[in-house]
Amino acid sequence: MQKEIPRWQAEGIKKALKSRRVVVLTGGRQTGKTTLLNQVLKKDSVLLSLDDDNLLKFAKEDPKGFIKHSTGTMFIDEVQKAPNLIPEIKMAVDKNNRVGQYCLTGSANIQTLPIITDSMAGRNKRIRLRPLTIGELMNRSPKFLKHSFNMDFPRKIEGYDKEQIFDFAFRGGYPEAVKLKTQKERKEWYKDYSSDLLNRDLKDLMNIRRQNNLKELVLVLAGWSGKFMDAAKIGAGMAISKQTLDAYINALESLFIFERVNPWVRTDYDRVGKSSKIYASDTGFMTSILGWNKDDIMRDSDRSGKLMETFIFQELAAQIDLDSDYNLFQYRDYKKHEVDFLIERDDGAMVGIEVKASHSVSREDFAPQIWFRENIIKGKTSYIALVLYSGEYTLSFGDGLLAVPAAALWMK
Repeated sequence: MQKEIPRWQAEGIKKALKSRRVVVLTGGRQTGKTTLLNQVLKKDSVLLSLDDDNLLKFAKEDPKGFIKHSTGTMFIDEVQKAPNLIPEIKMAVDKNNRVGQYCLTGSANIQTLPIITDSMAGRNKRIRLRPLTIGELMNRSPKFLKHSFNMDFPRKIEGYDKEQIFDFAFRGGYPEAVKLKTQKERKEWYKDYSSDLLNRDLKDLMNIRRQNNLKELVLVLAGWSGKFMDAAKIGAGMAISKQTLDAYINALESLFIFERVNPWVRTDYDRVGKSSKIYASDTGFMTSILGWNKDDIMRDSDRSGKLMETFIFQELAAQIDLDSDYNLFQYRDYKKHEVDFLIERDDGAMVGIEVKASHSVSREDFAPQIWFRENIIKGKTSYIALVLYSGEYTLSFGDGLLAVPAAALWMK
């Protein structure tokens, strides 16, 4: 029997259940939400899955009776299948302020479903479960953010060159895919996964009339991963209206297939761009549906850079999810000054990150961040500039400039 992988968000759920009446655990299908719930269940808890047809029928026909319980926590899995439960839960927790009453999970972002008009603001805590990170697979605690702001990375991190990092990226983080032994098996799994999402799960969100357009959009957005959204260009290329395109993209984001990183705009600089970057939520999914081959990607600088940046985003975002003190942004202005990622701490201190797929770094790679620090930050707050790359040495370029192995994201 395969050993269960401890998830970083387990402690967050336990903590939230001690302070909030409702905890909402969201994340893509097959990311391991049900397994995670079993890691936090207590003796007085009950777990009900709406994947069970009988329970689903009960929930739809008698929502008030379905949610009734007096002690412990009721865990309701795949709650987006019966959104009529939400108003009943809201009324229940309004009458009883006991913490830890309900934990709801959904494979779609239930807070954005049109049928749910009340977000239960102030009553619930939202937690995101992403695909497995490398740190979780290695059973290592998340320390990258702390090391980044303290600038105390080890001098050398061995064993993770570009080829090894791309092995991780092609494998992806969905638990079922991780278990498979060959890349061919994983590619087939991801294609089946994509088909199931588009043909089944999207029906919970919206009525899709043009399935072929949606399938094409998934491929287009996977190819755009790491790029700035240009809805006009995408819509023109697919011959669909902006309204339809926006609805399709929102649906794919609600299923956690893609997500955006918002621009950092806390400045009066009048040339700051307002566009978001879009990323595939899992590189295994991305490489499989695009039909990429690792050997070809190793020799293609453009696709290597795209894959490396998307992979770094996924690892980084999973750690930022764990601590509300940190927020993730990106920066680009109309003069093409660009910083891949900006991590802002609640005290205003910042870490900038530039991503390189290569195993070498020069001072020139810090030029965008040096410009950003000198022209935008201007000494108003602490700013540390990192370049994450596929080498094994931490290299100082002076004055808060560090080249750091990408493996620092999952180091001990």
